[in-house]
Amino acid sequence: MKLSIYGKGCKKCEQLTANAKQAAEALGLAVEIEKVTDMNAIIDAGVMHTPALGVDGEVVIEGKVASANELEKLLKP
Repeated sequence: MKLSIYGKGCKKCEQLTANAKQAAEALGLAVEIEKVTDMNAIIDAGVMHTPALGVDGEVVIEGKVASANELEKLLKP
């Protein structure tokens, strides 16, 4: 599973990354985490508000820092 974190690398982006890692570990999922900081790539992905999270190329959260519990529900197989 590939998780993409869209944002400029601010504290909110870092928190979303940490929460995503925690959720994946709790579910026992092997994930690859990609940080997308290029504004053109962020716009091309359709993201209008950062931070955002993409799962396998699909943006599932935009404009907020989801908790690890929220992310677990999204990532559950």
